[in-house]
Amino acid sequence: MSKIYYRPIAQTDAAWSRTALPLAGGWCWFDRLEIMERGRRGERIAVSEAPEEVIEALSSSRTEVAGVSMAKPRLMGILNVTPDSFSDGGKFAEKDAALIHATQMATDGADFLDIGGESTRPGANFVPSEEEMHRVGPVIRALSAGGLATPLSIDTRKSQVADVALKDGAAMLNDVSAGTYDENMFELAKNSRAPLCLMHAQGDPKTMQENPTYDDVVLDVYDFLAARIKAAMEARVNASQLVIDPGLGFGKTQEHNLAIVKGLSLFHGLGCPILMGASRKRFIGTIGQEDAAELRGPGSMAVGLAAIAQGVQITRVHDLKETKQALRLWRAVTG
Repeated sequence: MSKIYYRPIAQTDAAWSRTALPLAGGWCWFDRLEIMERGRRGERIAVSEAPEEVIEALSSSRTEVAGVSMAKPRLMGILNVTPDSFSDGGKFAEKDAALIHATQMATDGADFLDIGGESTRPGANFVPSEEEMHRVGPVIRALSAGGLATPLSIDTRKSQVADVALKDGAAMLNDVSAGTYDENMFELAKNSRAPLCLMHAQGDPKTMQENPTYDDVVLDVYDFLAARIKAAMEARVNASQLVIDPGLGFGKTQEHNLAIVKGLSLFHGLGCPILMGASRKRFIGTIGQEDAAELRGPGSMAVGLAAIAQGVQITRVHDLKETKQALRLWRAVTG
């Protein structure tokens, strides 16, 4: 018999049904699930028909991430201190510009700031650890020394960079390779007890968009993340430290990205907070008919709110202030 997956049908209407359960202990609810199997989909069942362990994973509250509650939608501001990121490469490569932008995002309501020194855009070149540390270190140290209350996340796949960043004041690890690039990332997470985001990617940034293929992209990504959670826990990383990210745009076509966004609620079955980063990505420009990445804000917000409507706890964005406004209005009309 093929493996069965259970996708909760997320709802945000103020009138909960009598049999409804909270989705991941948050702002969405569900009283039906879609049974998914490879090669066959579509059957819906009531929550009473699902296995008890499935309901527990889908409905239980998520633990805090770096001291931030997951009971409401959170925004993670992007700070690329790189010369070649796809959207804002070079704009915040200088320390002073990076600090001004970080402080502004915090003022505008960022719940996290994600700082990266190696571009992961399609075709990006590898950056040595020393160079990456040279880029992110001064910014993290200055923000920490300045008393910034917003938790800092280090966006890196290298444990050496991550270790130094944690010592400089970062509070969270965001690994686009989910620990497959550097096996010492799990050891660092275990010893530091810092939250660790495990992201799915097919291939590395240099080659990931050459010909991405899947049997079933949603289920393949789910199985990959389940395997990485298991690997992390076998390395004695506590399950409460883990966050997952399906990795939109990382070895995925437009059709793959759309399928994942439509099926996002499935990933609550992994029992971890979900982080999603769609901001300004190519598929948004293609569908929204906007070539310039910096003008893809409205499309990014549309996708972000679609994810939040499926209970995604952390949305990673470039346009922090504008997205915060959109989120306030979305909560006002759905709450």
